[in-house]
Amino acid sequence: MKVILRTFDLQLKHTFTISRVSYKTQPILIVELQSDGYSGYGETTSNTYYKNTVESMKSNLEKIIPFIESVANETPEEFWHKAHQLLGHDMFALCALDNAYNDWYARKKGKKLYELWGYSIDHNPKTDYTIGIDSIEKMVSKMTELPWPIYKIKLGTKEDIAIVTELRKHTDAIFRIDANCGWTVPETLTNAVALKKLGVEFLEQPLKANDWEGHKEVFKQSVLPIIADESCIIEEDVAKCHNHFHGVNIKLVKCGGLTPARRMIAQAKKLGMKTMVGCMTESTVGISAIAHLLPELDYVDMDGTLLITNDIATGITLKNGIIQYSKENGTGVSLIA
Repeated sequence: MKVILRTFDLQLKHTFTISRVSYKTQPILIVELQSDGYSGYGETTSNTYYKNTVESMKSNLEKIIPFIESVANETPEEFWHKAHQLLGHDMFALCALDNAYNDWYARKKGKKLYELWGYSIDHNPKTDYTIGIDSIEKMVSKMTELPWPIYKIKLGTKEDIAIVTELRKHTDAIFRIDANCGWTVPETLTNAVALKKLGVEFLEQPLKANDWEGHKEVFKQSVLPIIADESCIIEEDVAKCHNHFHGVNIKLVKCGGLTPARRMIAQAKKLGMKTMVGCMTESTVGISAIAHLLPELDYVDMDGTLLITNDIATGITLKNGIIQYSKENGTGVSLIA
């Protein structure tokens, strides 16, 4: 098994702002695994909130190249467990490796990933399109630039209700709100009442990640469903979120890839929770991996490719929220950069 590591800087169409940070460039790391005439691709992103850099992730992967090169015919589950023992301290890097292995494994089997997993794509959910925090005028302009059936609106300002009130005047689309830990319990409960009247579907992570008492209070009293994000990182967090959130937003880069994400989705379903997968402004490499989980999801946020100007790959395509798969096997990705 040959390992190739590549780094890129994705350029965003607009400065992307959430409640705690703004950025215009997204550094990423691509892992390619080559063996038996097939290549598999995986992606991870740097993230200041989780203290991950492309340099640190690349270094951690380079340290375990002898292990990767020794891999023969392990299943993705077997491979993940072995890799986790060596790379469990860096789940972002593990994600890129796991996704690349899943992609390679499915290509070798001559199937798309969703086919290998036995999923039907007949009722896939549509993806939302994210509108970052900005002036109201610019947020309206972003919606006008790309009409879409579902918008995920980033909030966490002093003018949140005024923002959504104005945005609602310009579209009949479904709204989802992500406060990225930016509200208090009273703000959440008050805002939920106003936002429900404005056609909002759910609220994502309104409180700080470790405010479990607050989460429980909001869970019991909110007039809108609450979806966990920063509070649901790895597999053990799904059970913690039960009876504190109505659903979980699973990020492949945070949990360590497709393999644990599938287990988290299954656990959430067993607990009666809504399932969602979100992106971290990945290129088509990472977004195409997410696409194969769609049959198991209630909601999805996989708009990374719509937010950037210099995509590095081909794979899935998005049109009006609908995902079209590549004709290629595995995740369907091909690098163009």
